[in-house]
Amino acid sequence: MSRTREVALVPYHLRSGRMSGWRSGGYAVPEGYIDAVRRAGGQTSLILPGDDRAPSELLARTDALLLVGGGDVEPWRYGQEPHETLSGEEPDRDTLEIDLLLEAARLDLPTLCICRGMQVMNVAFGGTLLQHLPDDACLAPHGALGGSDRVLHEVTTAPRSRVAEATDGIPLSCPSRHHQGVDLLGSGLVATAWSADGLVEAIERAENDWFLGVQWHPEDSAAEDPAQQALFDSLVGRARG
Repeated sequence: MSRTREVALVPYHLRSGRMSGWRSGGYAVPEGYIDAVRRAGGQTSLILPGDDRAPSELLARTDALLLVGGGDVEPWRYGQEPHETLSGEEPDRDTLEIDLLLEAARLDLPTLCICRGMQVMNVAFGGTLLQHLPDDACLAPHGALGGSDRVLHEVTTAPRSRVAEATDGIPLSCPSRHHQGVDLLGSGLVATAWSADGLVEAIERAENDWFLGVQWHPEDSAAEDPAQQALFDSLVGRARG
């Protein structure tokens, strides 16, 4: 009998004061991600920011990697000064996730990066970010960090891309809540989905078998939308083991 595939996630690092009533900080993952992996037949484990083991050791016992949403990536990592709207930075998480992505690419480990995760993925391979989408009048609203004004918008996928294969290539109705996005693509990455305003909504690493980033939040609607759940199904289905 085959064993259950294990998907590793990096949680938010909640600093002291982030949670009312907590005497210290903590670590957390919104349950939507966990539920979506479980529906796909996988189980989850956490890799915590601040763990000083080598990335190869951290990923040695996992079958796939999932990077979730969160705050902004530190702009110095892609050669820019901080925008005045910069918020939610987690330097230790940035460092860990970049190291894990580079190792996952070396191992050809199935990887799905969501929202902030896609932005970290682009930066890890030398790409840059648009720091505040509302500064560009040509871009439609994409929601705000934290989800207070989440929007739904259509995303079109490139034929024969991993994201199109996972979702049957149909136009996707995607929950979105972010104020940053991909600008210049990192080395070895290709854009494979776009919103109507031209913003890149998915990126893939061509050299790897299944290494995908999506800018929207599929976990928000995966329980009701089979096309969104299919991204998690594909991640677990591709997982090694």
